[in-house]
Amino acid sequence: MAQLDELIHQPLRLKIMAALYAERDGEPLEFARLKAIAQATDGNLGSHLTTLEKAGYVEIAKDFVGKKPRTRVAMTPAGRRAFRRHVDYLREVVEGVGGE
Repeated sequence: MAQLDELIHQPLRLKIMAALYAERDGEPLEFARLKAIAQATDGNLGSHLTTLEKAGYVEIAKDFVGKKPRTRVAMTPAGRRAFRRHVDYLREVVEGVGGE
């Protein structure tokens, strides 16, 4: 049976993980793009990304394009597994409501 993942369950972190999971080729998303998808502020997104990074679910890479700083975020293999387990848990909850 799948289990709830408290870190992913928080709504903004769920949006972040879903956006990263949707990148099937594993390409990192730029911070600005992820911010737009998640509809978050810089500070809020940064805080939640730090939580996910500490859990080993995402990797954050910072570099420069010319002289402009760039932050990109990618899901780790552990993050991908955790997200799939959490989605399985949600699916079981939803299907279990009408299944009996």
